[in-house]
Amino acid sequence: MGRLKQCAWAALAVGLLCAATGCGTPGAPQPPSLNLPERVTDLAVLRTGNQVSLTWTMPVRNTDKLLLKDAVSVAVCRREGDGPCLAAGELSLLAGAKGGFTETLPAGLTTGSARVLSYSVELKNRKGRSAGLSNAVSILAGTAPDPIAGLAAEAHKEGIVLRWRSARAAEAESGSVGAAIRLHRKLITPVPEAKSKSQLDPLASPLEPMERNLLVESGTREEAGRALDKDIHFGQTYEYSAQRVLRVRVSGQTLELAGLPSAPVRIEARDVFAPAVPVGLAAIATVPEPGSNPTAGEPAKAGPSIDLSWQPDRDANLAGYVVYRREGEEAWKRISPEQPLAVPAFHDAHVLPGHEYRYAVTAVSEGNYESARSIETEETVPAQE
Repeated sequence: MGRLKQCAWAALAVGLLCAATGCGTPGAPQPPSLNLPERVTDLAVLRTGNQVSLTWTMPVRNTDKLLLKDAVSVAVCRREGDGPCLAAGELSLLAGAKGGFTETLPAGLTTGSARVLSYSVELKNRKGRSAGLSNAVSILAGTAPDPIAGLAAEAHKEGIVLRWRSARAAEAESGSVGAAIRLHRKLITPVPEAKSKSQLDPLASPLEPMERNLLVESGTREEAGRALDKDIHFGQTYEYSAQRVLRVRVSGQTLELAGLPSAPVRIEARDVFAPAVPVGLAAIATVPEPGSNPTAGEPAKAGPSIDLSWQPDRDANLAGYVVYRREGEEAWKRISPEQPLAVPAFHDAHVLPGHEYRYAVTAVSEGNYESARSIETEETVPAQE
C-alpha cells in the first residue's frame, strides 16, 4: 500500500512538471522569420560641388535578431522638399559592411536658389520587403558657390597668412546665415608616435591634430581674400585648401552648400623672424661714495657703473637680449656675454668717471635671428671729486 502511494505522488509531480514545461510536447507554432534587415540609423551625407556622398553602417542582424547571411539589397532615394522620395540608385552590400553611395546631382538640382534635399536608404530582403526607411539626412540643392582661385600661403611671424582672389559674395538666400570660407589644413610632418612628448611627459601639450578646419566669416559683400592661421608650429610643413560655403537656416538646423575645394598649397613654417625691437631702455649711473679707498683688512668697494633696464619682450620665440655700447660717434660694440641675456637688465661695470656712454639693446630669437637695435639712451658717469 505504501509503495502505491509513493508511485501516485511521483506521477502527480511529473504531471505538474509537464504542465509547466510541456515535457517535449509541441507548443504553439511560431511564425516564420520575415528576414527583414534592421533599419539603418547612422546615415550621413555630404555635398561637395555637385557631388553627394552618403555613408552608413550595414546591420548584421535582421529584425528577428538572427544573423544575416546573404548580401542585402540597398535602395537609395532622394526627396526635394516635401515631395516623394524618388529612386537615386541601388547596390548590394554584405552585412556589417561600411556602406557608401556617391552621385552627381541631376542638372535640375544644381541650379537656382538653395533648397532642402533629403536622402534615405532602404534595406530589402530577397522578396523586396524592408523594415522601413533609414534616418533621413539633408543637404542643400541649388547653385554651389564658385571655387576658390589663387590660394597662396606665406609664413609670417604671427603665423601662416593665406590669400586668395576675392570675389563678390552670392546674394543672400531666404533664411541665410551667411557666406564663409572654409580653410582645411593638413599636417604633413607629424611627430612620430614613438618619440612624442606627450607619451614621455603626461603634462606636455597634446600633439598637434593631423587635420583641422578654419572658418573665415565673410563680413561684407566683398570677401577680404585673406586669413591668418595663428595656431601653427614653426618647423612643421602644412597643406591648405579652401572652399566657399553658403549656410542656410532650415527648420532649426544650419545646412551648408559648399563649392569645390581649391587646389592645395604647401608651406614650411620656418622660424626666420626676429623678435620685436626692445623698448623702454633706461640707464642709471652709480658712483662710489667719496673717500672709499680701502684700508688694510677692509674689502674694496665697487667702482662706478651704469645699470640698464628695458621692457621685456613677449615674443614666443625669444632667446634673449644683446647689449651694445659706444662713446660719441664711434662704432657700436657688443658688451654683453656671448650667450644672450635671459632678463631685461644689464650691469655695466666697465665705465670711467666723467665719460658719457650710449647704449642700445636688441632681441634674439631661438633661431638666432636678431632684431634691430632699440632707440639708444645715453648716460654720463659723474666725475669723482
